[in-house]
Amino acid sequence: MWEQMLDRLLRQLIVMGRLDVTWPDGRRQSYGPGGQVEAAITLTDETALRPLCLRPVLALGEAYMDGTLVVEDDRLYELLTLLVRNQNAGGMPGWHDLVYRFRNAIRGFVLRNDPRTSRRNVAHHYDLSDDLYRLFLDDDMQYSCAYFARPDMTLEEAQGAKKAHIAGKLLLEPDQHVLDIGCGWGGMALTLARDYGARVTGVTLSENQLATARARAEAAGLSDRIEFRLLDYRKLDERFDRIVSVGMLEHVGLPHFREYFGKVHDLLSDDGVALIHTIGRTVPPSPTSPWMDKYIFPGGYIPSLSDLAPAIERNDLWMADIEVWRGHYGPTLNHWRRRFDAQIDRIREMYDDRFIRMFRFYLIASEMAFEEQGQAVFHFQLSRRQHVVPATRNYLYAATESDMLRAAE
Repeated sequence: MWEQMLDRLLRQLIVMGRLDVTWPDGRRQSYGPGGQVEAAITLTDETALRPLCLRPVLALGEAYMDGTLVVEDDRLYELLTLLVRNQNAGGMPGWHDLVYRFRNAIRGFVLRNDPRTSRRNVAHHYDLSDDLYRLFLDDDMQYSCAYFARPDMTLEEAQGAKKAHIAGKLLLEPDQHVLDIGCGWGGMALTLARDYGARVTGVTLSENQLATARARAEAAGLSDRIEFRLLDYRKLDERFDRIVSVGMLEHVGLPHFREYFGKVHDLLSDDGVALIHTIGRTVPPSPTSPWMDKYIFPGGYIPSLSDLAPAIERNDLWMADIEVWRGHYGPTLNHWRRRFDAQIDRIREMYDDRFIRMFRFYLIASEMAFEEQGQAVFHFQLSRRQHVVPATRNYLYAATESDMLRAAE
């Protein structure tokens, strides 16, 4: 029954490219006209068939993790690209669209992140061993989109360029007090204190990241200029000259965007500038992938501009500038994936094969999303007053390329 149902689903879905399927009984079947993207899979166990029929997005990742779905030559990127392109072409059955619309309608109710839930969600991903992240991130442990000012940049250079670009938008002056919401392992705070003379307060909900950030500040001789706290940003009650937040808004949750930007407004000085860097959708709002929500970022949500603009407007903040980064996160994730694969023997000493397949699925699916599914990075430069920020972007490009590269060193 379930083999027949999945067979019908695939016949309807694959209208471009080709998918070759080897079924559990050894039978091989091809779907689609061929050309464009092609992939081949083997279903090794009949237990995978029912979930793939009923909840294909979640079940695909789980079957890959469990080894009940094997991708030929491990061409997982091509498989996901093939499936997404065909889904975008309207090949999914009507009942699947109904489920999608229902999940989209209730996304505001299921993504409520109170302080306790937020801390638990952050720990799920960010309190994995720092040793794992050191194996595939750049030397500064930047776990967000790099800025490839030139396509031939190394990952280290592009992450340095990212920090320099953000610092430029903050219009920093020496001794200004900067709040870093979601400070990660402290790389941004260290850069702003060391290279721009800022005083920085960083807040995080990850105990691992907090310990590493504090150790790095002490080793760099910057403990007198940087304070890291294990604290929910909603509990802050100070005012700051500048606010920066990189890769944290995705964890806020749809129901809390107005609260988030209200807090940015309240914490920002009258002449202050905030820079919010977030993954965003350039397409209409969509529910979070159930696989990503279950295994990688519980409570996470990637917003569309239409999700964010009302929250900013209602909190009396000037959108001094909005920049959309296209073609930067795909290459960033590609660097991470290649570094992850190059360290696979060391990672196997730390984690089992199921975890490794899970993490590879996450990296590859994320890379594919930026190339095929309308995901980009939004930069919101915000202020409480109109003329705090220059009227043109000329100031951003006064620095030479060598200045950006120097930030990577």
